[in-house]
Amino acid sequence: MKKFLLVEDSPIVVKIIKHINDADTCFEHDTATSFEEAKKLIKLNGADNYLVAVVDLNLPDAPNGEVVDYTISQNMPTIVLTGNYDEDKRQQMLEKNIVDYIVKESRFSYEYVIKLIHRLHKNQDIKILVTDDSKVSRNYIKSLLKNHLYQVITADDGDTALEIINNNHDIKLLITDYNMPRMNGFDLVKNIRREVGKNELVIIGLSGEGDGKLTAKFIKNGANDFLRKPFSHEEFHCRLMHNIESIEYAQAMKYMAYHDYVTGLPNKRTFFEEGSQELEKAQKNNAHVSLALISVDQIHSIQDRYGLDAPDIALKSLAELLPKAFGRFHYARISDSDIAVLLIGLTLEQAAKLTEGFREIIEDNIVIDDELSFSFTISAGITSSQSKSLIELLKDADNRLYTARDSGENQTCFKD
Repeated sequence: MKKFLLVEDSPIVVKIIKHINDADTCFEHDTATSFEEAKKLIKLNGADNYLVAVVDLNLPDAPNGEVVDYTISQNMPTIVLTGNYDEDKRQQMLEKNIVDYIVKESRFSYEYVIKLIHRLHKNQDIKILVTDDSKVSRNYIKSLLKNHLYQVITADDGDTALEIINNNHDIKLLITDYNMPRMNGFDLVKNIRREVGKNELVIIGLSGEGDGKLTAKFIKNGANDFLRKPFSHEEFHCRLMHNIESIEYAQAMKYMAYHDYVTGLPNKRTFFEEGSQELEKAQKNNAHVSLALISVDQIHSIQDRYGLDAPDIALKSLAELLPKAFGRFHYARISDSDIAVLLIGLTLEQAAKLTEGFREIIEDNIVIDDELSFSFTISAGITSSQSKSLIELLKDADNRLYTARDSGENQTCFKD
């Protein structure tokens, strides 16, 4: 992770920003208290090694914002801090393509700085498509986005944009003009929304014509937001940030709904939804279907011996090792100590051999967490059928898991 450069001569401001950063994101950073010191740090470490420069507009040896010109000349995204609000100076700074212009008014100002740094870090992985038939407008929007470190793709009409969207499923945001040849903005939005929902792709409409009806029409057709040209630098980025944070929040909620909180493994809901589809497909193709139910032995004894966190630590360790044996199969945590693995394409004997190999991996593994170290074992029940439902397979596997436990644990059972 790249660090940021803080150029600030006020010890109090430096202390506040450091405190907020340490309490929040813990980005590494270098601090310079003068223009000369900043130049030395950039020369020593290289401008490319800094995610962003956070610079005071008025330094003792650079009272007129010379440091801003220097960091921009080094192609460093630059956040400007100032003690006084000056509209002319603000406009002058924004024209230099800085990231933002922030007045040092309160603690919230510094919290916003750290939030902005965190946003810039995440933006590097966000791909945005800009669609506008005007080359001037496309390039202007592209430059605004590049200042905030987004990955940017451009298209000059709706047809091209639709093709790009269909071939690049990792695009998170589309900015589209209304009036374009071949396919206008409305039709582009409607075509996209037939396949892609609002929580998967943010769409922001643009237009320099029309009235409030145009805004409503864009949003009714599936856009998340609308901006009227010409728009201000700050309005553009605030709208962008708001929409991206909304989609990230929605995706985080979806992830939490389908994954186990402790291990990060898919949960029971995911297993039944995805597993049922895979099972149905396998049965249509007359493919072998096996299922293994794996359980941590003596999980309550682990807690009694090593503490309240020990069972979770053991399960996390188990989850980290699962891909070594079952990387191409569906697996999930379906109860406190049980992991289910759907083994499509494997016979009962093949599934048993693979699961037994995993049991040996776990038996040889030592869990190390801070000052705690211990080992644990697993038992497993394996079943196979080309006609049973997922719940029936789980019940059969659970019966065999019970047999494995009843026979002394630390073993696999695949026969009644």
